[in-house]
Amino acid sequence: MLARPKSNGEITLRDGALVMRKVLLIAVLLVGSLASASALDVQKIAPSADARIVARDDGRYANSPLKSWFDRLASGNGLCCSFADGFRVDDVDWDTQDGHYRVRLNGEWIVVPDNAVVSEPNMFGPAVVWPYMGTDGQTQIRCFLPGTGA
Repeated sequence: MLARPKSNGEITLRDGALVMRKVLLIAVLLVGSLASASALDVQKIAPSADARIVARDDGRYANSPLKSWFDRLASGNGLCCSFADGFRVDDVDWDTQDGHYRVRLNGEWIVVPDNAVVSEPNMFGPAVVWPYMGTDGQTQIRCFLPGTGA
């Protein structure tokens, strides 16, 4: 609803504020939808020399024989794909130390919590990690699937 002029043709301050709120809401929705649309594309998440690419499932993998397997992968933290986007980890960027897996993300080694390790056999082959940013601003690991060479 647009601001309606008073009988003398003036728009009240309250009416003007309502119009501004609606314009702001439309702008927020537009920006949000653009951000959502760009989230469906391939994105870089690690702006370093060894930058990695994250591929979000935008439906193009619907007929992949591994899709249902990936959809049900879980660690002690729950379903892997429900919360974070996974990506392949090269063999040089994951290993074990002191009985725990660790992954190199953005040039930093992060110890994988035991409850984040997926215990199911890896049907994909390479290692996969599902990182996310914790509320403290630190990279956390939702799930880690060791490579088949582990």
